[in-house]
Amino acid sequence: MSEEPSVVTEAHFRYLAQRTTQEDAFLRDLRVSAAKAGIPAISIDPAQAAFLQVLLRGAKARHVIEVGTLAGYSAIAMARALPPEGRVLTIEVDPKHAAFAKEWIAKSDVAGRIAVHLGAGKDVLKTIPDRSADACFLDADKGSYRAYLDECMRILRPHGLIVVDNAFAFGQLLDEHPTDRDVPHIRAFNDYVPTVQGLQSVIVPLGDGLWVGVKT
Repeated sequence: MSEEPSVVTEAHFRYLAQRTTQEDAFLRDLRVSAAKAGIPAISIDPAQAAFLQVLLRGAKARHVIEVGTLAGYSAIAMARALPPEGRVLTIEVDPKHAAFAKEWIAKSDVAGRIAVHLGAGKDVLKTIPDRSADACFLDADKGSYRAYLDECMRILRPHGLIVVDNAFAFGQLLDEHPTDRDVPHIRAFNDYVPTVQGLQSVIVPLGDGLWVGVKT
């Protein structure tokens, strides 16, 4: 084993993406349609989607909470990794995004496994019972990540999964003068995660970086 870790370059990311299970025609069409509808192109990429499916299948997850529906891409991808009785509750604060996601979810092969809840993540999460979810995926407003994580630690069952996107702060995490206003929020969140009691976690360098944790 090398004493120094390998440097992960853009070429490595391309290599990885080319060898990861690819998105199907439905998800490709969803992505194109979302762009045409003016929805920001900030959903997870196919490699991240495949990784989420591997995690959920490995955990035998049935009930998943998502904060940040956007166009519904990640909700559909996750629902496909669940058993027939599995469910994804996805929370979206933007009515336009929620309506678009509902339209595409209704056309998907997992329409019966996904419920879109329009509302603020902080408010909706508070209504979800303790230890009622097998996994939580956070990909919404970065300034609320800490509050979302705290609620998810209550909602998750023991050994439940927590996955959080954008740990690399849109590629600006280590920039001396970042231009994205959310970079300070993500840096603060990245410092907070290792302090959370009862959470074993690691940043996985896929896409814009994924926090992956298990409630111990």
